[in-house]
Amino acid sequence: MEIKLKENERIDDLEYNGLKIIQKNDGFCFGMDSVILSSFVRVNKKCAIVADFGTGTGIISILLAAKNDNIDKIYGFEIQGEMAEMAQRSVKMNNQNDKIEIVNEDIVGLSKKNWNKKFDIIVSNPPYKKVNTGLVNQEDKKLISRHEVKCTLEDLAREVSKCLKDNGSFYMVHRPERLVDICSVMRDNKLEPKEIRLVYPHATEEANLVLVRCVKCGKPCIKVLNPLVVYDENGKYTDEIYQIYGKNRG
Repeated sequence: MEIKLKENERIDDLEYNGLKIIQKNDGFCFGMDSVILSSFVRVNKKCAIVADFGTGTGIISILLAAKNDNIDKIYGFEIQGEMAEMAQRSVKMNNQNDKIEIVNEDIVGLSKKNWNKKFDIIVSNPPYKKVNTGLVNQEDKKLISRHEVKCTLEDLAREVSKCLKDNGSFYMVHRPERLVDICSVMRDNKLEPKEIRLVYPHATEEANLVLVRCVKCGKPCIKVLNPLVVYDENGKYTDEIYQIYGKNRG
């Protein structure tokens, strides 16, 4: 489907089943963290209703819709109007209008608004950095995506807990240095951490991402899954990363 681009936009290949996405040349662009998160999500229930909190460009919603036949509907929530409109055009470009709805809405306070759905699964690739930490990008759209200026970890956990069905799963990608905060905040909001998986750029380096699955009202018991290594000793993707992208090693 032909989509008209606006000034300063481009179309990028998601390298999975011909999917593409619209991005701003100077905006926040998707990274491998979103791709890895989409592969971490398991949809076991038929006709599942899924929410993507802070969908951004829509990449996680688009990948989940393509990878999971059990999903009936995905609602991608995005506070930035321009980003939400761009994500909606990407959904249309990939012929996913029947499965994905982009909602220009702040997730903070979502449970108190005219939103009466409870979700089977919620996913999120939230801002990693606390306010006043790390390098600050003064371009507002990047600042919101990287720093907790609009939605803190506590805000996210509270809204997920209120919008998720009992025994529903919450999937998130974050930074390992925040893992103690994550487990504490999630448990405080009845989201029991059940699985964590550390992601390593190389086997000899420290982890730079962590995948977390929580279950609402779940019993205490956590599994630490096998590590995911992105690059092998030759600097090429590992077999598992090729599998995540739906490709065979060349």
